[in-house]
Amino acid sequence: MSLAAVFEATAQRAREASRALARASTGQKNRALEVMAARLQSARPALKTANQDDLAAAQARGLEPALVDRLRLDDAALDRMIEGLLQISALPDPVGSIRDLAYHPSGIQVGRMRVPLGVVGIIYESRPNVTVDAAALCFKAGNACVLRGGSEANASNRALALLLGEALEATGLPAAAITLIETTDRAMVDHMVAAEGLLDVLIPRGGKGLIERISKAARIPVLKHLDGNCHLYIDAGADHAMAEALVMNSKTHRYGVCNALETLLIHEAEADTLLPRLAALLAAKDVVLRGCPKTCARVPEAEGATEADWYEEYLGPLLAVRVVPSLDEAMAHIARYGSAHTDVIVTQDYARAQRFLAEVDSASVMVNASTRFADGFEFGLGAEIGISTDKLHARGPVGLEGLTTEKYIVYGSGQVRA
Repeated sequence: MSLAAVFEATAQRAREASRALARASTGQKNRALEVMAARLQSARPALKTANQDDLAAAQARGLEPALVDRLRLDDAALDRMIEGLLQISALPDPVGSIRDLAYHPSGIQVGRMRVPLGVVGIIYESRPNVTVDAAALCFKAGNACVLRGGSEANASNRALALLLGEALEATGLPAAAITLIETTDRAMVDHMVAAEGLLDVLIPRGGKGLIERISKAARIPVLKHLDGNCHLYIDAGADHAMAEALVMNSKTHRYGVCNALETLLIHEAEADTLLPRLAALLAAKDVVLRGCPKTCARVPEAEGATEADWYEEYLGPLLAVRVVPSLDEAMAHIARYGSAHTDVIVTQDYARAQRFLAEVDSASVMVNASTRFADGFEFGLGAEIGISTDKLHARGPVGLEGLTTEKYIVYGSGQVRA
């Protein structure tokens, strides 16, 4: 059977399963998630054995230690997956909720009901925990999912997907609601991105190259972000202690995450005093600064920034720094170089804070808070499947509600239109 035929058959089974999920109660879904957690708990030895095959193959291929570490399913990783399943089971179910139900002059009632997207395709790399995390979120939101993981984690992904399917069947739900494409042939991705009528949305999880490729080729909607070039602007009159704490947390809490600070903008009125102090604090954490001429004049150890640096998502101990004359110049810089992910203003001026919130066009815009708060858990979503920097259909951290849509519903009592 050809890859195209294999994929079409897989997606059709997922489509049929999605209709069964639409009938599933919240209690059924929560029970299935709890059984999934129990199955993972009891299958720890088998999962570790499967994972050892992936680790051995990765080391034989000469993958970098950091990449090999992402593949590892140790007890801590399994604990996180199990806890994640239980947390998702405890989250409110958005499916079926109705809002804005109101009578109209004709006598009909019109409202909006939240419903699943249908069938979600997820293409991801490396981390086998995505198999469980992404499947659980899609499932709780009433969606069937078709998973295509990276070849380096194939044995682990297969073992995990088998357990999830068994848990679904044990609770009276179709195993095809969570389907893993087991072939490692990269051509399968080409079929997924062109799957009009088979998949309703694609969610890529991985490096920029993967996401960019999928976004350009896709003929169906994609939830994604390409870059996390996050900015923090220190306004004139800002509290210096607050600014220092926010810069350090935003930049050095974790480097390799999409909500880490990558560009610092500072008003020239604060630069003489604050910038050398920040440079010393960052140097103590081995962060290298790449600055504009005004920055380098105040911090001689800073490297000169190139045009490319203002666009860069470093994901490491590097920080671009620019001194600006005004709030307007800071917002213009963000508009030109930013990736519409997360941007922060540190200010004591309410009017300028409100301007920043209104005029900066990013998925998360913050006042006096660390960029690291741009996260589904921190935003109260309980969990997230990823971050979207698009404006449609979801924006920012995508949780259960972002994995649903709405339809209009109408209650009548025999009304006909005049």
